[in-house]
Amino acid sequence: MPDLDRHYLIAAEKFLCTQAGDLVLLGGSDLRRLALKIDVQHKVHRDSYGDIYVASVAQVNLPGAQWLGLRQLLDHLTEAEFQMAGRALQIMRWHFDHQFCSRCGQPTEQHSKDIAKACINCAIDFYPRLSPCIITLVTRGDECLLAWHTRSTEEKYSCLAGFIEVGESPEQTLEREVKEEVGINVSNIRYVASQPWPFPGQLMLGYFADYSHGDLQIDKEEIVVARWYRYDRLPKVPPNTTISGRLIDKFVQERLSLK
Repeated sequence: MPDLDRHYLIAAEKFLCTQAGDLVLLGGSDLRRLALKIDVQHKVHRDSYGDIYVASVAQVNLPGAQWLGLRQLLDHLTEAEFQMAGRALQIMRWHFDHQFCSRCGQPTEQHSKDIAKACINCAIDFYPRLSPCIITLVTRGDECLLAWHTRSTEEKYSCLAGFIEVGESPEQTLEREVKEEVGINVSNIRYVASQPWPFPGQLMLGYFADYSHGDLQIDKEEIVVARWYRYDRLPKVPPNTTISGRLIDKFVQERLSLK
């Protein structure tokens, strides 16, 4: 079977999609037919059919298509599709963010083998970077603590999260972030799962934590509102495409199993 290479197209950090909101993967013949000028492309993955690339192009109007940001596609994608598209987006960001060496300022070159930019002058390689973060669902019996974050443009309630700082363990970060954002203390921290998160480039480490003590005191710069919700009376929450959605769903299923 011949290789069937496919391409994600990204313009201004938006993906080419159908009018229905589905991601488009174009073959080589499609690219030639559309006569799209590719500024740069990188390989994202190889499967049994061939290579999958991400290509940067100018944003042009195409019949029956639209350009959408990856956040807009969360409800449309499976976890595997989201992870692959997220990888494509982060590789393209890395390409444009590392055109020059951060030490000497000289132009970088594409590494001969790896997904990396090389500075010949400094002998430094620049790989796509991930920032480790924690995300936690704090629980109290049949209730979980959910927050509407200020960065969210719609009223949607999610878990608490934050970046791991230099010198911290994930558990220390979790305790600090919960205390800073909602003013309470937690105990019985336990790891659940992880997820690469491309906004802009994190590795999310998902945890459960039990409420210990303290009253809710919300950091208004980070959170609009935070409340305790029973597992069977939840507000609008993220989809299971996200680690937050999966943590919430796992909590619900665990409480249901006890009834």
